[in-house]
Amino acid sequence: MPEIVKLNVGGAVNAALARALEEMPETLLYGEDVALPGGVFGVTRGLAKRFGDRVFDTPISETAMLGAAVGAATFGRRPIVEIMWIDFSLVAFDQIVNQAANVRYVSAGRSSAPLTIRTQQGNAPGACAQHSQNLEALLLHVPGIRVAMPRTPQDSYDLLLSAVACDDPTVVIENRTLYAGPKDTVEVGGPVRPIGGHRALRSGSDATVVVWGAVTAKVLDAVDRLEADGITVDVLEMVWLNPFDWPAVLDSVGRTGRLLVVHEAARTGGFGAEVIARVAESGVPLRAAPRRVALDDSRIPSAPQLAAALLPQTGDVETALRDLVGSGAS
Repeated sequence: MPEIVKLNVGGAVNAALARALEEMPETLLYGEDVALPGGVFGVTRGLAKRFGDRVFDTPISETAMLGAAVGAATFGRRPIVEIMWIDFSLVAFDQIVNQAANVRYVSAGRSSAPLTIRTQQGNAPGACAQHSQNLEALLLHVPGIRVAMPRTPQDSYDLLLSAVACDDPTVVIENRTLYAGPKDTVEVGGPVRPIGGHRALRSGSDATVVVWGAVTAKVLDAVDRLEADGITVDVLEMVWLNPFDWPAVLDSVGRTGRLLVVHEAARTGGFGAEVIARVAESGVPLRAAPRRVALDDSRIPSAPQLAAALLPQTGDVETALRDLVGSGAS
């Protein structure tokens, strides 16, 4: 029976992993320090004690971890692999891009690779340039890989379980700044939700904001400031980037006529460009040119003050929306 509990994001991820391991005997959980230490961020704490050798530590080799996962997945297991930082997944891109993503295609649908990669990204104060990248666009360029980016405790619980149940390789990108955040009510034990969809966080008529990841909180702050001046905005949080809920975006932009995309990843080649391109191709009438708020094309410095100056902030979103609404006024 479903139960309502109070969890932060880290606790919600732990609860989802525990449920997957309990209900699906074919599930394995492994990665660097996930077992005895309970994860570098404490997210997998207690699972090795509870589920024994189905939860284990690995050597520091992302290539080996994901290569083993592809093999195990094609022979009936559902591995959940933790890549500590998404930056480290790059050394295993052959296993992700050339192997896991291709299993269903090269086998003409006779086989699949139901593996889940859990990782985290984004800037945290003091993190260096090799621990701060936002790389979702690299994964979204590859057909065959599902990509989710949960933000709230409930979504962190739901999306992870949906990923584990999926028969395709799925990457769940979390954000380490949220793991120990405030607790919220989470329904645990309910039905596993189908993948896809979005969250409608605000409704309005002057513009549409499409956003994903931790920066969503800053977008909501900006939108709330604008509401005091009579500017109302649709805010669509895209919790799944593949599959992407294009109908919801097109419907909203069709009503508002204005589009702003906000993400923490670099501007050039970021997924925001794809969103704007698809909206333009759809022929939805626009009252103003679409805009983006994103990271300037720069590496992220370790100094927190310098990083904050580069990353999208509430004020950047507010300014962009005021300009967008003003430029399209008639």
